Amino acid sequence: MKWLSLALIALLLLCVLFFALFPDLFISAFLSDRIKKAVTSAYPASHVEFSHVHYNIWTNRLGFDSVTLKTADSLTIFKAASISVSGINVWKLISQNDHTPDIFTKSVMNAGDVLWKVRKSGNELRCKTLHISVPDSEMTADSITYRSSYTDGEFFANSRFRQTRYRFEALQGIISRCAVLEMLEGNAYTAGSITLHDFFADIFVNIDKPYNANTSNPEMPNEAFAKMKEAVNIDTLKIINGRLKYSERYVAKAKPGIITFSKVNLIASNISNHPQKPDIAVIHAAAVFMNESALNLFMTIPLMTKHFSLKYSGTFGKMPAGRLNSFIEPGQHHRIESGDLKSASFAINVNSGHARGTLRMAYEDLYIAVIDKKTGSDKGFFNKLSSLFGEIFIIRGNNIPDAHGKMKIGTIEYVRKPGDYFSQFIWFALRSGVGNVVGF
Repeated sequence: MKWLSLALIALLLLCVLFFALFPDLFISAFLSDRIKKAVTSAYPASHVEFSHVHYNIWTNRLGFDSVTLKTADSLTIFKAASISVSGINVWKLISQNDHTPDIFTKSVMNAGDVLWKVRKSGNELRCKTLHISVPDSEMTADSITYRSSYTDGEFFANSRFRQTRYRFEALQGIISRCAVLEMLEGNAYTAGSITLHDFFADIFVNIDKPYNANTSNPEMPNEAFAKMKEAVNIDTLKIINGRLKYSERYVAKAKPGIITFSKVNLIASNISNHPQKPDIAVIHAAAVFMNESALNLFMTIPLMTKHFSLKYSGTFGKMPAGRLNSFIEPGQHHRIESGDLKSASFAINVNSGHARGTLRMAYEDLYIAVIDKKTGSDKGFFNKLSSLFGEIFIIRGNNIPDAHGKMKIGTIEYVRKPGDYFSQFIWFALRSGVGNVVGF
């Protein structure tokens, strides 16, 4: 018995030493299937694959190479070149047959070259590094890109109706004070703050195709939040040093109309869909419009109302009017030959999708020429004639307060159209006031 006891102790020590020196062999032999079962038990309707597993006994860290997580129908795919997870109770993983997300309550995960893709839409989300800390309630991602895997030509060619293509990028995104496990499960989206550094949004619409009247209208914020079954509660959303590019295509393969916003700094607060305590989201933003004019914006949006309503107001600074040619030439077939914007301010109230408001826009020496649709020239006789009559009967060349402080105040009147997205509606409503002041 003495020698048998010693032999068993020696065998046990050898096993511990073997596990300490060669943990990967143990993990591959005993834990690979357990890990797969734990993931699928915690997140049903999914299947996980990985090429190799590493384990560091001293740091209690699991490492995975070439991880792929798929839904049962393979329509949604998550991939990562590498993943490491620490803080998992390995012995609990071995001993239990039933696994819940609680097994990850003390976990910290780091992943590299992450890809999330939806095959049906072709949309994909990528990031260079991803850090998730459940104990710290924090998620951080670097070099984030959300885009369609199709080119713009392929994207618009896939439908005979009007489409809007979105592309987003961010140098870094940080979500703090968040319920990580609930967020990963898709049960709730709760966070103290979301911060996006060097964020870029690129929105492209093909106006040359008709809107599909048989599809549901793009959802406004109140419609999207009311429809969500998951609880949403985000204290603040920040965008630091962002950019926005909005483009409209009027003819296939032709140059689109473009407007831009740079140096965007935005703070949005009270983002929630709580039905008993509905919040009004408040947005403050500052930016540079068309690389020239300082823009300040204030907006309030009720998120749980039955009808689409909001209020927004703001100011523009000085800008040569010709900066707008990149947008009005392709679509309006007009060219601003001269003119300077001195200042502008607007206040708009939207009630049930109907925008009403006023625009004060001070400018001088405005001259607009009609250009040929095919050649882009304003040299033709009829184009000159159109420009002349436009200048005499339509175009208001100056809108500066007179000695009595009077000036033309533009009327903003715009009703939401079926195909309007939120960003388009905001711009179209404001654009109606510009047309009313200038006269086209």
